Amino acid sequence: MIRQNNEKGSVNVSTGVYTDIAGTAASNCFGVKGMVARSVSDGLYHLLRKESMSKGVRVEFHEDDTISIDLHIMVDNGVNLNAVGASIISEVRYVVAKCTGTEVRSVNVFIDSMMIG
Repeated sequence: MIRQNNEKGSVNVSTGVYTDIAGTAASNCFGVKGMVARSVSDGLYHLLRKESMSKGVRVEFHEDDTISIDLHIMVDNGVNLNAVGASIISEVRYVVAKCTGTEVRSVNVFIDSMMIG
């Protein structure tokens, strides 16, 4: 949780806000099928529904009031992985900073699965 102070008071921004914003921004990028999470029972990666996409996002808070974001995604078949990754990093960094006012130190994209067919 990050606390932002100003002359009128303070605002606390919870982890859930960051995970929802980052997950939505990443899912809206071209070539991204959605967020994924690894199943404990079978060890496979499963596509998450919109309401639980924050399970594919991890946010780490730093002492200098910056955050690092890890995203676990599934991509469409045949997309340029470097281009998709760069697009996600740029979009997530921009949207999170714009919506919350928090500086994003890093965005790490993990392509865990590819949709074939």
